[in-house]
Amino acid sequence: MRMSRLLTALGTGGLLLAVSACAVLPPRQPPLPPPRGPAPVFIPAYAQGDVIGGHAARLKKARAAKIRPLTPAEISSYVAQQELDLRRQTAGTGVDVLRSGNMLLLRMPASGTFDVGKSEIRPQAVSTAGEIAWTLKKYNRSLVDVLGHTDSTGNPASNKALSQKRADAVAAYLRSRGVAGARIATRGYGADYPIADNVTEEGRAANRRVEIKVVPLR
Repeated sequence: MRMSRLLTALGTGGLLLAVSACAVLPPRQPPLPPPRGPAPVFIPAYAQGDVIGGHAARLKKARAAKIRPLTPAEISSYVAQQELDLRRQTAGTGVDVLRSGNMLLLRMPASGTFDVGKSEIRPQAVSTAGEIAWTLKKYNRSLVDVLGHTDSTGNPASNKALSQKRADAVAAYLRSRGVAGARIATRGYGADYPIADNVTEEGRAANRRVEIKVVPLR
């Protein structure tokens, strides 16, 4: 009889201990997802290719202007510091600074840089263009391509001519602020390379832009 009561007590106690232990244990949490890296940078294929006129020809021109190329060991830190300065100088201006490998691409919205249908840089945009020019002059061991773009409205030939004039205007301003002309080339693409949908006004506004491609001289 005593043995039966003892076993009953032990069984009840064990059950209480098990229930108590279950009550104390925190619920299992799902595993944390792996940390996400930075969002991939999308730079269109037309900007990923060689510089305008080919690197070899541009290198020869830069050497003639006594611009010294970078060594392979110098390139990475040089581009990183240049990127940092460009981001700092253009913060809050609407200019996007993109990087892919050792190439930088600055995107200047045409709406903030030019009046509609015009190729003269607006007075409000001169300060921003000046900051970009100052940084490009400081980091003078790089090649600079200025690329003009429009939306798809209007005549294709007129769009291409306007995009070229805008690219030329930005390039002329850079030269006027001390960026060596031997480093600079321009091209107007018209509406050939949209980055947004031309169906909406927002998309068309994004497509109207001037880009400055910066590639280390090597």
